[in-house]
Amino acid sequence: MQKIESRFAACHPAVSFVFFLIAIGGCMFFQHPAYLLASVLGAATLLLTEKGSQAVPVLLGMIPLFLLLTGINPLFNHYGKRVLFTVFGNPYTLEALLYGMVIGGMLVGALLWFACYSAVMTSDKFTWLFGNLIPALSLILVMVLRLIPAYRRKTSQISGARRCIGKAPGATESWKEKAVYSVSTLSALTTWALEGAIVAADSMRSRGYGTAKRTGFLSYSWRTSEAGMGAFGLILFGITLWGASLGWTKASFTPVLEIAPITGIHALGILAYALCLLIPTFVNLWEETKWKFLRSKI
Repeated sequence: MQKIESRFAACHPAVSFVFFLIAIGGCMFFQHPAYLLASVLGAATLLLTEKGSQAVPVLLGMIPLFLLLTGINPLFNHYGKRVLFTVFGNPYTLEALLYGMVIGGMLVGALLWFACYSAVMTSDKFTWLFGNLIPALSLILVMVLRLIPAYRRKTSQISGARRCIGKAPGATESWKEKAVYSVSTLSALTTWALEGAIVAADSMRSRGYGTAKRTGFLSYSWRTSEAGMGAFGLILFGITLWGASLGWTKASFTPVLEIAPITGIHALGILAYALCLLIPTFVNLWEETKWKFLRSKI
């Protein structure tokens, strides 16, 4: 059964797109541990409300990736004064370990936000937003975003067809025969991709693509609640940027460990940032709670 679209995914595409710009940009530029933690938690909770149980394997898979990046950074970077122990004669420092956590948090946060983006911002919404402004670039981006899943499905079909006609290598085959099989599959996939590109180009040219203003089969209109939600999010992010200009998000790991506190007036910045990133989660949870309440009254 197909999952019903969440409340945040049903919002105006402009609201969703601006939110993801803020979330992904903040995850990449704020190196303060507290801000990174807020970003990862915001992405994780949103992914759970969008994907449900399907998000659990993704979240669990991020844990070893984070631990790997955290632990491996001090092995190659030996800066810092607080030496925890030595590995092969090289110092394993606290500063390098903390910076490894920051690197891991930034990568995990970015991956989770992009996973949320793919769940909310479909290619139809992206085309609706930018189809008239940048039609060629919009089309290219939509086609690129669908390449990986399309190629994966086609590779599975090619492999299945070759197995049916007895062309698949067995478990006892040599690595050379398996390599030849892989090259043959890749050749068939490349031929299919090139042929599909030519057919798509001819089809678009015959339909008059780019000769007139682009229209879409979907129509989105602004609602008061969505405009208010977007304005509230921009205000919260504005407070975050104001705090960043005052040094509230400062975090330095070399040559001296220096992290801005999150107490006192500094707490206003992290609170505004966390609330901004949690807006979609609150919206989805509120809609889900209201739906369950109304069903219970039937």
